[in-house]
Amino acid sequence: MVARLVIAAPSSGSGKTTVATGLMAAFAQAGLAVSPHKVGPDYIDPGYHALATGRPGRNLDAYLCGPDLVGPLFAHGAAGCDLAVVEGVMGMFDGAAGQGELASTAHVAKLLRAPVVLVVDASSQSRSVAALVHGFASWDPEVRIGGVILNKVGSDRHEELLREALDSSGVPVLGALRRAPQVRAPSRHLGLVPVAERRAEALDSVAALAEQVRQGCDLEAILALARSAGAWSGRAWDPGAGSVPDGSAARPVVAVAGGAAFSFSYAEHAELLAAAGADVVGFDPLHDERLPEGAAGLVIGGGFPEVYAPELSANEPLRKAVADLATGGAPVAAECAGLLYLTRELDGKPMCGVLDAHARMAERLTLGYREAVAVSDSVLAPAGTRMRGHEFHRTVVEPGAGPAPAWGLHAPERRVEGFVRQGVHASYLHTHWAAEPGIARRFVERCAAG
Repeated sequence: MVARLVIAAPSSGSGKTTVATGLMAAFAQAGLAVSPHKVGPDYIDPGYHALATGRPGRNLDAYLCGPDLVGPLFAHGAAGCDLAVVEGVMGMFDGAAGQGELASTAHVAKLLRAPVVLVVDASSQSRSVAALVHGFASWDPEVRIGGVILNKVGSDRHEELLREALDSSGVPVLGALRRAPQVRAPSRHLGLVPVAERRAEALDSVAALAEQVRQGCDLEAILALARSAGAWSGRAWDPGAGSVPDGSAARPVVAVAGGAAFSFSYAEHAELLAAAGADVVGFDPLHDERLPEGAAGLVIGGGFPEVYAPELSANEPLRKAVADLATGGAPVAAECAGLLYLTRELDGKPMCGVLDAHARMAERLTLGYREAVAVSDSVLAPAGTRMRGHEFHRTVVEPGAGPAPAWGLHAPERRVEGFVRQGVHASYLHTHWAAEPGIARRFVERCAAG
């Protein structure tokens, strides 16, 4: 059993990331092995969690992976740790649109049998905070709210009024945090700026968060609450389950893009590739002029190529290497940012030219969960494979699909999307391969086959 708690809030913007990251850092600095987790598909918050704890930030998404995998994925990430802190998503009861509690913070808390700490933005209220907390604490009796952390408190007097109001609520106040602009991370069109783009400043921000939490929260009471979590029994997820790599065969090198422009990836993807028999080697398209030696396949995940289009375009040797690998038939899996990188140009800047398509920034944000079915046989999956995915971008690729599309999407509207060409699978859709581990096995097998 791992001591565990979930950090939730009534709504987005209440300060979940501030509190969760600060708690992770404070407990890690106190000598505890802390396992960081994030409810939902978000890639950016886990980067800050990893910085705070020194361990990979992992996602728990009951929509992408299914409810049955939430516990095993949690147990895999938390193995050997003293404490697990799970940051929620949106408001506590907000989940996949039109699907009830599915993928909400409350849903994941119940799946993990974990107590909840509710973070409340108290900046514009005093006595009303008691009604709000009472409502959240009583809405679903299966969710145990074990305490409240008051955020954006204006003064000592304001804190006194809030605590007095909550005295009769039955929910203890575990902390009160003042407004602190110096700990805020900068944001832009898709949310916080990722750690990979501001590591030195992010380290300072995380240190400031840890100090703020230490001063404003009762860490002993919070740890005691986490240790009160009921026993959770179940087998940990195993990335090697079902994979039996040929130990006598050479391990194909799978190059995985990273760095500031391609910072979105789930830790489990690299683990699945390695378990399937690949030698996973990272590289940075902003700086490396060659692919890793002997690369037999390529994975380019999400990120912000639109921010770095001039620099990516200027790296002509790597663009040519990527194009040569792809046109030679090698397996290439490109997701969202990777899709943009494979087009002819992005905002007028030449890219790799693997796909006969152009990409540009757009005014409208495309965001949401998607039901998908593979339209074409590819290096990732045979036609007919059903997956759940997530779109999150403020760019447009024209055309949106090739002669052999990658996916048919069923919500919110029916359309085809993405490109399958030779060994290339390129799409806007983010998927979690743990939901369909055959994807990694199939990809590595194609890499090994040459």
